[in-house]
Amino acid sequence: MKIVIIHGQSHKGSTYHIAHMLAEKISSDIKEFFLPKDFGEFCVGCTKCFTESETKCPHYEKLKPLTDAMDEANVIILASPVYVFHATGAMKAFLDHYGYRWMVHSPEESMFKKQGVCISTAAGAGMKSTNKDMMDSLFFWGVAKRYKYGVGVAAVDWNGVSEKKKRVIDKTTSSIAKKIIHNSGNVKPGIKTKGMFWVMHIMQKNGFNPRDVEHWKSKGWTEKKRPWK
Repeated sequence: MKIVIIHGQSHKGSTYHIAHMLAEKISSDIKEFFLPKDFGEFCVGCTKCFTESETKCPHYEKLKPLTDAMDEANVIILASPVYVFHATGAMKAFLDHYGYRWMVHSPEESMFKKQGVCISTAAGAGMKSTNKDMMDSLFFWGVAKRYKYGVGVAAVDWNGVSEKKKRVIDKTTSSIAKKIIHNSGNVKPGIKTKGMFWVMHIMQKNGFNPRDVEHWKSKGWTEKKRPWK
């Protein structure tokens, strides 16, 4: 399996180590990017990705290596430490660039056969809301199987995490890895994703955005064809 990790920070803290621990239990084919080092542009709200094409985005070329890596991967891992109860600004800026790929617009077909994981850490709290920041994108992209893991490490760096806590992390990541490996090759969306897709396919039959309508019709999705089949 091919794995891509998008790190919401450029330093190698606890979140980095946990994401890597999980990835290495799944496959040795790992590609990773660090934000904002590898991509740090803010969406400028020009709406060209919605109304014309994502290639019209002023940051398209800078973003393309990350986009290609996600499209080629079987597993997408989004990893962010908690910053004031939410994902890092760099992670948010990255995800903002893929609004056009949400199911309400022009989703990427390959996403419906992928698995995704959201990982967050904090010294104390905020993992639930941070994972939701990232899980929203995985869901609305259409990622078929989604997992999340948030952990309070009671430390400001990986060296400060207790051995007891690290054993718990090791056990939990092993459990998630086992599920991902088990589902590999037979990944299909659950009822929630299929339900959202059904609502969107009805909407796109008489959609208001020509770009989105054409995308759905060209895929055959406004009729009976589905991206997971």
